[in-house]
Amino acid sequence: MAKIFYITLNNKRTKCSEGETILEVAKRNKISIPTLCHHLDFSAKGNCRICVVEVKEKGSKKKIGDLVTSCSTEARPGMIIKTNSEKVKKSRNLNIELIFSEHVEKCESCVWSLNCSLRKMARDYDVKITRFKERKENRKIYKFANAVEIDGTQCIDCRNCIEACSVMQNINYLEIKGKGYKQEIVPTTNKDFDCIYCGQCALHCPVSAAQEQSEWEEVEKKIRNKKKILVAQFAPSIRVSVGEEFGLPYGKIVTDQIVSGLKALGFDYVFDVNFGADLTTMVEAEELLERIKYKKTIPMITSCCPAWVKYTEFYHPELIPNLTTSRSPHIHLGGVIKTYWARKMKINPKNIEVVSIMPCTAKKYEAKRKEMKVGGNYPVDNVLTTREFAWLMKKNKIKFGKLKNEKSDNPLGEYTGAGAIYGGSGGVMESALRTAHYMACGNKKSGVCRSKIDFKEVRGMDGVKEAVVKVAGSPLRVAVVNGIGNIEPIIENLSNYDYIEVMACPGGCIGGGGQPIPTTKEIREKRIQALYKIDKGKKIRKAHENKGVLEVLDWLEEKKGLEHKVLHTYYYSKRLKRGK
Repeated sequence: MAKIFYITLNNKRTKCSEGETILEVAKRNKISIPTLCHHLDFSAKGNCRICVVEVKEKGSKKKIGDLVTSCSTEARPGMIIKTNSEKVKKSRNLNIELIFSEHVEKCESCVWSLNCSLRKMARDYDVKITRFKERKENRKIYKFANAVEIDGTQCIDCRNCIEACSVMQNINYLEIKGKGYKQEIVPTTNKDFDCIYCGQCALHCPVSAAQEQSEWEEVEKKIRNKKKILVAQFAPSIRVSVGEEFGLPYGKIVTDQIVSGLKALGFDYVFDVNFGADLTTMVEAEELLERIKYKKTIPMITSCCPAWVKYTEFYHPELIPNLTTSRSPHIHLGGVIKTYWARKMKINPKNIEVVSIMPCTAKKYEAKRKEMKVGGNYPVDNVLTTREFAWLMKKNKIKFGKLKNEKSDNPLGEYTGAGAIYGGSGGVMESALRTAHYMACGNKKSGVCRSKIDFKEVRGMDGVKEAVVKVAGSPLRVAVVNGIGNIEPIIENLSNYDYIEVMACPGGCIGGGGQPIPTTKEIREKRIQALYKIDKGKKIRKAHENKGVLEVLDWLEEKKGLEHKVLHTYYYSKRLKRGK
């Protein structure tokens, strides 16, 4: 049990627990201390020095007036602390000015501009932000594929991107070049490492020096021109995260408002990627059972996460045969929109533009992979992150909280509970297990073939979840990897498993690199709880009971040459291209 003691905080006797930082104590007592570099996912670094407080320790020879960073300084018995003294204000405001001078303004095109902590601090503390020269204006912008970028002109040297890439994800693609005021975050020149486009650097950057490569400008032009049929589709996790951008509680379910928002922006049709998730479940479950029955490459490993696929292709190409050939939900649905739906609506696929609203930066990269093309067309033309989508609504003055509920368009809008849980760690596997159980049982409904819905063994936020589950009475050895930083021990023991789910981002898609900022463990948990609430509330919770999906599969089966192109893909080693 932690030791309890007291400090004096802003002239008030305050209880503390051993190990608490001054910032934590202040927050618990509803005392605001501004921060920039501090993030709950990482250890405190105290780099930005915005969170300084004035401290005097009992028995110390130091005078009251010593400044320390509250995020990295533990409270100790007898401390006397002031969080808003004149000395604190002077130091804090000067630090804000200096940091802003490092950060070249690009606010008009920045999706983070309306939520910018730095700009808010300047307003709140009445700081003049143009007094110092911008000393980083000649620094480079590093672009990684079409997914993520690091803009050296906006960097404030907090190093959160380094921690996200190296400590959290264990990718080690970013490094520090130079010393002192010349230090800069750059991609490594070591060809043994490469970016996987997960976007965790962007998710943890406090000033958008690391961010997604923007596509909202291109999408906005398409909306205005109206030369083609514009179709939007949104991912499972978006409905429990985008509300945060508009002040709604973490995990608030806003499915119908998303549809209204997309229609208000000018999209002609809006479909739900949960439908695509149900389709993916059917394809993946069938492939899993086939591999087991015919003793093909085992374990089968999910491929829904494009950052994980890139990791496999670069770091472990020997595992490519283990990846399911099933396409991911938004690529599946995009392909269905430009084949099944296009013919049903008598529209030339070349006249359809599909825009995916995704929690993920790597989805931008996935959508432009040439092997995804169907009949010469990309299934998805543009990918907007959750942040880009929110920015477009704010830019166009759409009041999200006042939007009326509106349902997704049919026939590609209906979905089951199995589709909804794709957004959280373990969701892809649980969805597939529900349907694999049904497929393995055939028409049997008794004994080991009683209906099975909940596979709680694969749920949760642990870095690795292992279990033996029963599918039609047969044991299946499974593992769920939550965050790419946890993958290597699993790879070293592949023979222990039959089926593995891997999501590169902590929490799965609900913690994706394109999600609202901040994203912490507590926020990820609330989002994933909301997804299971949707699942539990659906009358139909198994993908194979989605009549629309069955109709699409039947139609594709009739079009022999089209079925494999729409439903499956392939991957290849990128070792020869590493470092590029």
